[in-house]
Amino acid sequence: MIPDLISFVGNTPLVELELPFSSSSIRLFAKLEMFNPGGSIKDRPALFMIQQAIAAGGITRDSHLIESSSGNLAIAIAMIAQQMNLRFTAVIDPNITKTNRDLIKAYRAEIELVEEKDREGGYLNSRIRRVRQLLEELPGAVWLNQYANPDNQRAHYEGVGAEIVRDMPIEPSHAFIGVSTCGTIMGVARRLREAWPNIRIVAVDVTGSVIFGAPSAKRWLPGIGASRIPEQLDAREIDEIVYVTDWESVLGCHQLVRYEGLLAGGSSGSVIAAIEKMAPRLPSRAVIVTVLPDRGERYLDSVYDPDWLAESDRIKCPVDAAHRSLGEIGDSRNAS
Repeated sequence: MIPDLISFVGNTPLVELELPFSSSSIRLFAKLEMFNPGGSIKDRPALFMIQQAIAAGGITRDSHLIESSSGNLAIAIAMIAQQMNLRFTAVIDPNITKTNRDLIKAYRAEIELVEEKDREGGYLNSRIRRVRQLLEELPGAVWLNQYANPDNQRAHYEGVGAEIVRDMPIEPSHAFIGVSTCGTIMGVARRLREAWPNIRIVAVDVTGSVIFGAPSAKRWLPGIGASRIPEQLDAREIDEIVYVTDWESVLGCHQLVRYEGLLAGGSSGSVIAAIEKMAPRLPSRAVIVTVLPDRGERYLDSVYDPDWLAESDRIKCPVDAAHRSLGEIGDSRNAS
């Protein structure tokens, strides 16, 4: 029997990276989640949550799926819902990239755009409020609820986490994982600790996110950080938190392109920036594993767009400094 598309979710590559801030004393391995058929790590929880709900009778052929998403989960659900002949409405906000919005529409999903900010200055609580309204308005509406659904983190425990344990050639000392809904870090951390009890779990968050109690501020990159504390977060699973700015995340993305030929998304740049920040403080012979969540094509109109970067109020970096920093990446590459 020929497998269908969703049977290829998971079993993504684990590769070793060599970046300028690493040395013979640091080894860095990355799980490339952009190789999922929908282009991101969100294929895993989308498929798992839907499958589990179907098995429990919570989703039937007459169901209308609803989810709040900054992009990748909505794309994943839209792809899977199309294959399963289910209706799907994605509740999004203005921070979504044009490419991500176009992809959701290309998969024939319906879109609800929330434009009213919440009290924290973001849109997440406003999106969730609209989801609750749609549950009352739409016949057969089912909310997967990535923020509190235990099948979200279970998907990562049985997926990314188990695959890292299977594929790592050497025991890792540290795992750097970006946070948003916290499903990924909770599932992966629990699985890695079972295999390697001494591993240190480092959460990567972005300035302006309130997940760990920091003050709220404007954030421009989707897929990293949040304006509310996710229900599934258990801070006891985390050993350290590293904050990066939007601009540092952009630089991390450009380093991946320059030195590895990897065109990755904004949250991938965030984890690279966090590892670079911590590199001087890491023990000798540290072995790091991280997760690069999605493809960079979805950020061609933002992270990789010179005109977008030139709008310095967005990324909090002067234009001349932006050009200089990106130029230094190119110069060091040419010199190597």
